Amino acid sequence: MVKVLFVCLGNICRSPTAEGVFRKLVLEHRLEQQMEIDSAGTHAYHIGEAPDERAQAACARRGIDISRLRGRRAVASDIEKFDYVLAMDRENYENLLEICPPGLESRIRLFMEFATSRAEQEVPDPYFGGAGGFDRVLDMIEDAAQGLLEDIRRARLRA
Repeated sequence: MVKVLFVCLGNICRSPTAEGVFRKLVLEHRLEQQMEIDSAGTHAYHIGEAPDERAQAACARRGIDISRLRGRRAVASDIEKFDYVLAMDRENYENLLEICPPGLESRIRLFMEFATSRAEQEVPDPYFGGAGGFDRVLDMIEDAAQGLLEDIRRARLRA
């Protein structure tokens, strides 16, 4: 079982979008029995809340339903549990390092490291922008999710 956690600030925009995109990709490849996927935020702003309506709408236009996801805060035990703890940006990467149990720092990475056709290193927070920002973020996440799945398949999953 490979365990993947996507992390942003409040867990209502980027990380639930990444969770939804990656779940869909994993289902399309029939790998759901070999993967555990979740998302969280480094702050407690939106615990228990559904994803931002704009994130839900952008995902829905691409056939992805994230409406049932609920915000939660990342905790140190997440870093112990998950093989991949993927921060959307450097701020959240640093926030995760602050709660990281000693010796597990290598599990925390920037999600965009897995992008195959994009140069961006961070997924920008679309929360304070217009609806178009959510589509841009979704494009970035889809690319990185594809690269992540390929990396996991090469490194960890049996053929």
